[in-house]
Amino acid sequence: MSHAAAAPNLSRRELPEQAPLDERRLRQRILLLILLVVVAVAVITLVPGLESLRNRFSHARWQWLALGSALKLLSGLSYVAVFRSVFCNRMPWGLSARIGLAELGANAVLPTGGAGGLALGVWALRRTGMDGERIARRSVAFFFLTSVPNVLGVIILGLGLWLGLFEGRAGIGLTLVPALIAAAAIAITITIGRWAGRAQGRSAERRGETARLPRLLGVLSGGVEESLAMLRRPTAWLLIGLVGYLAFDVMVLWATFHAFGSSPALAIVWIGYLIGELGGLIPVPGGVGGVDLGLVGTLVLYHVHVGAATAAVLAYRARALWIPAVVGAGAFVLLRRSLARETVAIGNCGPGGEVEVIGRGRVRITA
Repeated sequence: MSHAAAAPNLSRRELPEQAPLDERRLRQRILLLILLVVVAVAVITLVPGLESLRNRFSHARWQWLALGSALKLLSGLSYVAVFRSVFCNRMPWGLSARIGLAELGANAVLPTGGAGGLALGVWALRRTGMDGERIARRSVAFFFLTSVPNVLGVIILGLGLWLGLFEGRAGIGLTLVPALIAAAAIAITITIGRWAGRAQGRSAERRGETARLPRLLGVLSGGVEESLAMLRRPTAWLLIGLVGYLAFDVMVLWATFHAFGSSPALAIVWIGYLIGELGGLIPVPGGVGGVDLGLVGTLVLYHVHVGAATAAVLAYRARALWIPAVVGAGAFVLLRRSLARETVAIGNCGPGGEVEVIGRGRVRITA
């Protein structure tokens, strides 16, 4: 069979759309993020009474900061592995990396809670021909799966600290209570997913299967069920991605503490991170302010010195914002260049000719 015969047909009307992110909005968000960082630097540098914090920054050990930066890159690559495993495990790794890293870059400058870059993933999946409802279900599964390591971490660390299995001290309100809440969150999520499946059938009988509510309930139920199916039979890359995405990022904070000469118990760093990161749900670019205050406040509750916690969190957050933003911007530029080459190739391709389309591979253009 010839190569031309093997290539699927695609009419010009069926050609996928261009990348959906509003570049003007992205530039505005980046400028706002830069302004917030400048204000933070000015406050640290000029405000009286912060000599201790300035002294910590001036004596930081760059080797630990460099290690933290490398760990942040590994966390980003782990995100790519999760994205590819959940949405399309046949997608080429190069394309998965460009889309996944561009998503992380968008999440660094757009609110809220990881949704900022979701449009890029949806766009890429539509290009592969995946239908909208399946994309929605897999998006629900993606958010559920990436939350599982965080929730399990709170359960394990909370119980371990309460029982004295891990180094660190904290009262029952900061050990057993968070563990119980996290366990309840998993149970509630699974229960809601199954309830949505039953409610979908009842709603479809009254409203029709194509009505909005039955479809939404189906997406929620299907997303939870698909995520549970993936957890029951996980691929190696899914497990590596889920563990690495969280673990490497927590260890960035751990390495940053060491850069400033402080080393709280590792279990305290982990549980402080897991609970403090909830501040990222506040809808500001990159979670600036919300995550910072959440992390510092949580770590102080776990008896970490406020000066050490503030210095480590600020340095951690700087890399958590700028490394994904810079790497993601590079990935997005490469993606845009690929799209530009694709547009030129399609424009020069007559009916019956073949061209490489991102997300579809090699296709034959029909009239």
